[in-house]
Amino acid sequence: MTDTRRRVKVYTLNEDRQWDDRGTGHVSSGYVERLKGMSLLVRAESDGSLLLESKINPNTAYQKQQDTLIVWSEAENYDLALSFQEKAGCDEIWEKICQVQGKDPSVDITQDLVDESEEERFDDMSSPGLELPSCELNRLEEIAELVASSLPSPLRREKLALALENEGYIKKLLEIFHVCEDLENLEGLHHLYEIIKGIFLLNRTALFEVMFSEECIMDVIGCLEYDPSLSPSRKHREFLTKTAKFKEVIPISDPELKQKIHQTYRVQYIQDMVLPTPSVFEENMLSTLHSFIFFNKVEIVGMLQEDEKFLTELFAQLTDEATDEEKRQELVNFLKEFCAFSQTLQPQNRDAFFKTLSNMGILPALEVILGMDDAQVRSAATDIFSYLVEYNPSMVREFVMQEAQQNDDDILLINLIIEHMICDTDPELGGAVQLMGLLRTLVDPENMLATANKTEKTEFLGFFYKHCMHVLTAPLLANTTEEKPSKDDFQTAQLLALILELLTFCVEHHTYHIKNYIINKDILRRVLVLMASKHAFLALCALRFKRKIIGLKDEFYNRYIMKSFLFEPVVKAFLNNGSRYNLMNSAIIEMFEFIRVEDIKSLTAHVIENYWKALEDVDYVQTFKGLKLRFEQQRERQDNPKLDSMRSILRNHRYRRDARTLEDEEEMWFNSDEDDMEDGEAVVPPSDKTKNDEDIMDPISKFMERKKLKESEEKEVLLKTNLSGRQSPSFKLSFSSGTKTNLTSQSSASNLSGSPGSPGSPGSPGSPGSVSKSTSQMAAITTKGGLVGLVDYPDDDEEDDEDEDKEETLPLSKKAKLESS
Repeated sequence: MTDTRRRVKVYTLNEDRQWDDRGTGHVSSGYVERLKGMSLLVRAESDGSLLLESKINPNTAYQKQQDTLIVWSEAENYDLALSFQEKAGCDEIWEKICQVQGKDPSVDITQDLVDESEEERFDDMSSPGLELPSCELNRLEEIAELVASSLPSPLRREKLALALENEGYIKKLLEIFHVCEDLENLEGLHHLYEIIKGIFLLNRTALFEVMFSEECIMDVIGCLEYDPSLSPSRKHREFLTKTAKFKEVIPISDPELKQKIHQTYRVQYIQDMVLPTPSVFEENMLSTLHSFIFFNKVEIVGMLQEDEKFLTELFAQLTDEATDEEKRQELVNFLKEFCAFSQTLQPQNRDAFFKTLSNMGILPALEVILGMDDAQVRSAATDIFSYLVEYNPSMVREFVMQEAQQNDDDILLINLIIEHMICDTDPELGGAVQLMGLLRTLVDPENMLATANKTEKTEFLGFFYKHCMHVLTAPLLANTTEEKPSKDDFQTAQLLALILELLTFCVEHHTYHIKNYIINKDILRRVLVLMASKHAFLALCALRFKRKIIGLKDEFYNRYIMKSFLFEPVVKAFLNNGSRYNLMNSAIIEMFEFIRVEDIKSLTAHVIENYWKALEDVDYVQTFKGLKLRFEQQRERQDNPKLDSMRSILRNHRYRRDARTLEDEEEMWFNSDEDDMEDGEAVVPPSDKTKNDEDIMDPISKFMERKKLKESEEKEVLLKTNLSGRQSPSFKLSFSSGTKTNLTSQSSASNLSGSPGSPGSPGSPGSPGSVSKSTSQMAAITTKGGLVGLVDYPDDDEEDDEDEDKEETLPLSKKAKLESS
C-alpha cells in the first residue's frame, strides 16, 4: 500500500458539473466475485475503507487524459475520475482496462458501442478508419457536414477524433482560418465555426491539448468569433490581448506555472464567454472541458503552494506599510483568486493550504486590509475572510482571542468586521448581509470545540460579550433612546433588522451570556421601541426577538419583562393595528396563545392584571378569554389550596391504576347480572378495597363536610341529568373558576321519577342514589369506555344511617359531579 505509483484521488461529477473529491487511496485491479468480472478497487489510505469498486465493462468508454487521469461514466449521469500521483501508475491501470476490453493501450479512449445499431456497428467496424477530405478552402462545407454527421455516433466520434489527431488536421484548419480572414470570406469562416465547435463536442483531451497550446488557442478563439447566428462577430481576441492584462503582482519564476495560468484563464474564458450555452444534449459532451479546467486549477494551486519564496514575498508586501495602495489592491485580488482556486483541492490538501496561509500571517494581513478606505479592497478582503471562516472558524476565533490580549477593542479584527457591517453604504446592504452570516458562524456554539483543557464555547463567548457585543448593539441603542426610533429610514431599518436577527440567534443558542447582557443593559425594552417603526418588517423583527425570549420559559426573563412592563409596547402595537388581519396581528396573538397553552403563570397573571381592560373586547379569537380563565383558575387554587391538593391526589390515584386491573374491572362491570342492577346497588370492584384508604380518606371527608355545610346554607339541591347510551354512570370530579361547588350526577331520564332501573334498561346498570349499607359510600370516576377510577369515602356509621334515610326520599341527592358555579 506504500506504492506511490498507485496512489490516486477519486472524483465524481456532481449535478453542477463540478468535480467532487471522494478521497485519496490506492488503486488495484482484480476479479470480484460479486460483480462477476475484473474490477477497479480503491481503498482509502487513511483507514483502508473501500472508496471505489467499479467493474470494467467491455462497452464502457474509458478516457485517458493528461497522462495521469482516467475518466469514465458509470451510468448516464454518473461520471468518475481517477487522478494518479504518477504517470507510471496511470499507464499500469490503463493497460489493465485495455486488456479487459481488448484494446490497444496506445489509444486514449476505448470504444462505446452501446448506442449503435447492429447494422451501423457492422458498417463502422468493416471500415478501418475515417478518411477526412483534404484540408482545402473549397471543401470546408464538406468537412463541416462530416463533423456534424459523426457527433451522434460514439464510434464515429472516436474515429473522427483519431483522424484529426493523427493527421495534424487542426493546425491545417487554423491555417485556412487565416486565409479566410484575409479574404474576408464569411461563408468559409462560418463553416470553420461549425467545425471547431464540433471538435469541442468530441470531448477528447488529446485534441484539447492541441487546441489550447500557446500557438493555437488564439486562432481557435478567432474561429469561434464567427457564429452565423450572431452579427456582427464578437471581438474576443481583442478583449484577451488588449483589455485583459496579466499582472504578476509577485514575479513568477517558473515558466511552466506561468504558461499554465495563461492557458487556464483563456480556456475558462472560452467555456464561459465564447462557446454558446450548451443544450441539454450537448452538456455531457463538454465534461472533458470541465475536467481540463478543474485539474489545471489543482496544479496551479499546488505549484504556488510549493513555492515558499513566492508566498513569503506576497505576505511581506501585503503587510508592509510602504506598499502603495494600487499594489496592495492587486495583491489582495490575487490572494482572493488564489483562495477561490483552492476550493478545487481535496480536503487534506485544502487543510494544508489554509494552514500554510495561517502560518504566513493571513489574518493580521486581513486586519490591515480591512482598515483601508478602498471599498473594492475591503470587499475582496471580506471574500477572503469568508473562505477562512467557512473552512475553519476555530482558527479565526483563536486568533481574535489572542489579539485581544495585545490590542484595544477598537482595532480587533472581529470589531472591524462588525463596523463594516454597520457602515455598509449599499442601499440593499449586500455586504452587511454577508458579514452578518460570518459573525453568525463565528458565534455558533455548534461548531465550537471542547477539549479536556479548555472549552472554546466558554472562552470565546466570554470574550465576545466583553469586547464585541457593545459594538454590535451600538446602532440599536443609539436609535432607541425615546419612545419611537430616532431614525426610521429604510437603510437604518434594514441594518437594525440584521442586528436583531443576530441577537435573536444569540438568545436561542447562548445561555447566561446573552441573558446577563439583555437584563443588565435593558436590551429588550430598547428593542421594543422598534415596534413603533413605520417599517413592518422591523417591528416584526422586534416582536420575534421578544417571542424567542418568552419561548425559553425562563423565570429570570419573565421577572425582567414584568418588572419593566414590557408587554405595553406589544399591546399598543396590537391596538394600533386595529382590525387589520395581517402578520402583525397574527404574530402578537400567537405570542399570547403560547403563554396560555404553555400555562406560564407569572406572565398570565401579569397580562390579565395590567392589560385585561384593553384586551377584553377582542372576541374574534378566544386567546384572551382563555388567558382570563387561566388567571381565574390560578386565583381559585391560591384561595383554596386544599382543593388543589385534593385534585392532585385524585389525579395521582386515577392515573396510577394498573392496566390489567382496569381490564378486570371493566369486564366485571359489563358482566354484572341485570338482576343485581335492579337492586340499585353500585358495583364496587373488590380490588379497590385493598388500597390504603387512609392515604386519601381524610382530605376528602373534610371536603365533603364543607360541601354539605355550604349546601345546607344555600338550601338548594341541584339535579343535573344527561340521557346516555349504553354506558356506565359517570361521576366526574371537575373544577372551574368559581368557589362554590355542588354535586350532580349523570343518569338515565327514567331515574328522575325515582325508578332504580328496570331489567331491560341497558342505560342504567345501577342507580347512584341507592347505595347499600354493606358498601362504602363511593364516587366512581369513569370515562365513556368504562370504569377508570374509584375513590373510597370514609366509613361512618352515623353518616351511613343519615344517607340511607335520604336515599329513600331523594334517589339522586347530592352525589356526583363536583362543579363550581
